[in-house]
Amino acid sequence: MSAAGAAVSMRDIVVCYAGADRRAVDDVSLDVAAGEFVVLLGPSGCGKSTLLRTINRLVVPAAGTIALDGRDARDQTPEALRRGIGYVIQAVGLFGHLSVGRNVAIVPELLGWERDRIAARVDELLALVRLEPARYRDRMPRELSGGEQQRVGVARALAAEPRVLLMDEPFGAVDAIVRTALQDETLRIHRALGTTILFVTHDVDEALRLADRIVVMNAGKIVQADVPLRVLAKPASDYVAELMDAKDAVRRLQLLRARDAMAPPGAPTKGRIDAERSLREALSQLLEGSDRLSVVEGERECGTLGFEDVRGAIAATER
Repeated sequence: MSAAGAAVSMRDIVVCYAGADRRAVDDVSLDVAAGEFVVLLGPSGCGKSTLLRTINRLVVPAAGTIALDGRDARDQTPEALRRGIGYVIQAVGLFGHLSVGRNVAIVPELLGWERDRIAARVDELLALVRLEPARYRDRMPRELSGGEQQRVGVARALAAEPRVLLMDEPFGAVDAIVRTALQDETLRIHRALGTTILFVTHDVDEALRLADRIVVMNAGKIVQADVPLRVLAKPASDYVAELMDAKDAVRRLQLLRARDAMAPPGAPTKGRIDAERSLREALSQLLEGSDRLSVVEGERECGTLGFEDVRGAIAATER
């Protein structure tokens, strides 16, 4: 598997497009810790995709510096820089005339890896994205569903063991069920590899589900950067509050875990829920007729959870 993620430091980034009446990115500074999952969130035209593409120099800033683990991105050619940074976009961009395996192998081949190492890496990554290698490696992209093509795109982006992965609205073209499955896979891969991920979306629920930290952008500037619950519970401005629909208590429930609200064990229960499941899921079970749930870790009860506990957890986020 790839090495742990790299830190990304952006300082005073400015991007100007010819003919535009304002800067696309306006004096932005942002530090991303090694292994962090950061989501850039905002409406179309806010500058989030432009900022993302300055990292791999698909967009060259008019001013400012970008460093990966302290090394200025300008110290490498754009081609060498991009080979060390994974990049996934909504239009997957698989090579239609190449098999799935060859698509994944493209960057390792460019880097001169040995054939056996490439073959092993292809199979390793197909397995990682839940595509059985023996079944998929020789298929052509046209034979895959949209969700399968996106999985191949993620595998290809990870092929050269990048320490940074850039994802620009990667799941926007697939249906809701497939999108949720791809989000789950992305989280699982992130936990397994420790890769630093910067992910662009305009979907608030997607941002809340994925992010270690959400960076909200508007008119080329960062207007708030914080952990999801604080962005939702303590929006920095009316703009952030409206974007996040901050009064929606159900959204807060999906960010809290059963363990965050549980009472001590011992009370009578009907039904059970894993301690790591969201309070949104717990509330759904309670509404189906359970007065109180047993909160479990494996087979051990570590607490209990009822309506009052859920209500108290929501109230705590408003203090």
